[in-house]
Amino acid sequence: MKKQQSGFTLIELIMVIVILGILAAFALPRFANLGGDARAATVDGAAASMRSAVAIIHSAWLAGGSTGSTVEVEGASVAVDALGYPTAAATGIGAAVDMAGGLTGAVSDDDYVISATGATGACSATYTAAIAASGTDPMVPPTVVVDKSGC
Repeated sequence: MKKQQSGFTLIELIMVIVILGILAAFALPRFANLGGDARAATVDGAAASMRSAVAIIHSAWLAGGSTGSTVEVEGASVAVDALGYPTAAATGIGAAVDMAGGLTGAVSDDDYVISATGATGACSATYTAAIAASGTDPMVPPTVVVDKSGC
C-alpha cells in the first residue's frame, strides 16, 4: 500500500513569500507616516482645547463680575486681558491648556503657539489674543489658527 504524503512544495512556499512581499511593499508606505497623522491629530486637539478654554474662561470672567486680571479655573490661575479673554502668554492660555503628550508652548510675536514635538515643519496651533475696540474699529475676538503643513 502506498502512503499518501501531505505538505507544501517548495514552489508553493516561495509563491506565498513573494505574495506577502508584494503586499508589504504596497501596505508599508500607507502605514509608515502614522507619526505625522498622530501629530496633526494632536495639534487639532490642542486647538479645540484652546477654543474651549477661551469660552470657559471668558464665561467665568463674566460670571465673576467682569473684573480682575485673573480667573480661577480647575485650580489654575489664568491671566486675562481687559476684555476677559486669556492673554497670549504662558500664564494666560498656556495655563488653561494641558500640553501633555508631545506638545510644547511658547510666546511668539504677541501670539501663543502650541507646537507638536518631532514635526519636520509647521505643525502648530496659534492663539491670538482679543483686540479691544479702537475708534471706529470693532473689538476683534481671540482666534486659534491651525497649521498642519509640516506634521
